[in-house]
Amino acid sequence: MIFFPAIDLKGGQCVRLLRGDMNKATVFNDDAGAQGCAFEASGCEWIHVVDLNGAFEGRPVNATAVRAILEVVNIPVQLGGGIRDIDTIAYWLETGIARVILGTAALRNPDLVQHACKEFPGQVAVGIDAQDTLVAVEGWAKVSEMRACDLALRFEDAGVAAIIYTDINRDGAMQGPNVEATKALAEAISTPVIASGGVSSMADLKALKDAGDDLFEGVISGRAVYDGEIDPGTATQFLKG
Repeated sequence: MIFFPAIDLKGGQCVRLLRGDMNKATVFNDDAGAQGCAFEASGCEWIHVVDLNGAFEGRPVNATAVRAILEVVNIPVQLGGGIRDIDTIAYWLETGIARVILGTAALRNPDLVQHACKEFPGQVAVGIDAQDTLVAVEGWAKVSEMRACDLALRFEDAGVAAIIYTDINRDGAMQGPNVEATKALAEAISTPVIASGGVSSMADLKALKDAGDDLFEGVISGRAVYDGEIDPGTATQFLKG
């Protein structure tokens, strides 16, 4: 399993939100590039980046901060937030992003996912953010009537590199991940699943590893890393073992 430390960008700063609320943001670093370097230096093998403003506005907003990360790290970066057309996907992949994440676009424009997976094999992931099992979009501002599992199943044959599953009610709350729901999703599909939301301790990492070492591609954590509850280097080695 891969440990993905998260860099969530709002106004060019590295922040963490509480349950996706843009008005409840805690700033952890003003220098996105420096944060990326710190994660690489600790031994991390991937970085998970989200353009929070972009997720709300439907277009890249924190491009300068994203490029600052790409310019200084040598490990792969996956990026989500405001990526809703093939031109933006192509731009980010050409800029150096290893894998783009389609969230709102996956629900609103499933044909884009199909097209992008064919055009850029292995470089397109789908982000499924759920509130009480229902998919939320547009930076979690709106909740659809689509069940998370049903959306994941829609792309079973598309060639999606991974499904990134986030339980919104757990995200940033330091209450532990929804292991049961994440495992159920992973067991229902063949696409690799990355767990996200609420991962706040090494015990949480162990719970996910025990539940699905052969099911999950990896685990994302943000606030716990910045708060010092999870050492990213230790987490990386633990999940690899």
